[in-house]
Amino acid sequence: MNPKPTLRDKKKEATAYALAEAAFELALEQGMDGFIVDDVVRKANFSRRTFANYFSCKEEAVAEYFIGNASKEDRNMLLKDLPPDATPLDALYNLLKLQFTSEFLYKLRQFVLLANQYPSLEPYILSVFRRLQIAAQETLEQFSHGRYAAGYTHLLAGAVYGAFVPILDGRLNVLLPGESQEEDSGAMSFDQYLNSMFAYLHNGF
Repeated sequence: MNPKPTLRDKKKEATAYALAEAAFELALEQGMDGFIVDDVVRKANFSRRTFANYFSCKEEAVAEYFIGNASKEDRNMLLKDLPPDATPLDALYNLLKLQFTSEFLYKLRQFVLLANQYPSLEPYILSVFRRLQIAAQETLEQFSHGRYAAGYTHLLAGAVYGAFVPILDGRLNVLLPGESQEEDSGAMSFDQYLNSMFAYLHNGF
């Protein structure tokens, strides 16, 4: 079990998030080529030295905005609320519903669109999904208590999180929560996609 974060830990996390949020907002407003690290620290009211304590570049700060969002879920509460006969798929489904709020999905799609426009961001997409996947694997391992073969939770999390990439980069026609059907009448809703994906997993493809 992870130790309870100290006040110092929480302060460091808040500082990193404030810098990351400022970087993301500037990226949306001005594009990755339209701002520098000095603009980020000015917007967030920190020093350049503070920025250097957390990030090596502005691209890393933009990516951390999503990684920070993704790591804030209370997984212990999620596991506590699952029924006794729940399967790892049930646990993963509930975790996805917790992680992928409409606000988070919308901002994540913005990040993917930015990365498509600015190649310097592309390597960080993998970092975001890798962090999400690791969080899911840890949750599943905590849930399963060794009841499943080694590698099972990795395979399961990899299959599910990999299925989100084509939604976010636009290769699959899926409406995010909050988007109107009128915008694209041929699109599938996010919940429909999620449920169909889990139906495949339940049935073993």
